[in-house]
Amino acid sequence: MSEVEEVATPEEFVENEQETNYKPPPEKTIEEILQIDQEDESLRKYKEALLGQAQTGPVIVEPDNPRKVIVKRLVLVAADRPEIALDLSGDVSQLKKETFTIKEGVSYKIRIEFLVQREIVHGLKYVQKTSKLGITVDKMTHMVGSYAPKTEIQSYTTPAEDAPSGLLARGSYTVSSLFTDDDKNEHLKWEWTFEIKKDWKD
Repeated sequence: MSEVEEVATPEEFVENEQETNYKPPPEKTIEEILQIDQEDESLRKYKEALLGQAQTGPVIVEPDNPRKVIVKRLVLVAADRPEIALDLSGDVSQLKKETFTIKEGVSYKIRIEFLVQREIVHGLKYVQKTSKLGITVDKMTHMVGSYAPKTEIQSYTTPAEDAPSGLLARGSYTVSSLFTDDDKNEHLKWEWTFEIKKDWKD
């Protein structure tokens, strides 16, 4: 498990930002961004690249879903193994019934797949807390970035990290995950489990 990227649990996240007096920039709509400094050619080109499809009108992929960020899947990516995915588009309370198996010591990444619609989302963050037998063993936050609305699925892949190894490391782990942003919007919060074993489950 990574210690370098350790930051905070979802509950502690707000407290840490207050302590550092961090204030995210004011949220602007796509229309407001398009109106700013229209005579600046280089800025205009930058905004075109940033906004993409959203320049021509609202991008709404799921009209019945009011969310700006719709998290679709969490995918476990390990070398020379088929990808294992958790569907996050349904009832996430059922996810703890499914368990990933991870071979001890293996290098793996996590990919989050999501849609962005309606407006730009600023400063997306993926926050994760991992526990074993009720004791927190790892905390981390990944800065995902800012994304404009798009009809296609967008994704973020975490840096590679090594699964723990050894007899004491084996067993079941519970992960609390949160997809949030600079404005502390909770786009999705869910729990899932994985099990460290001596070898892959075939």
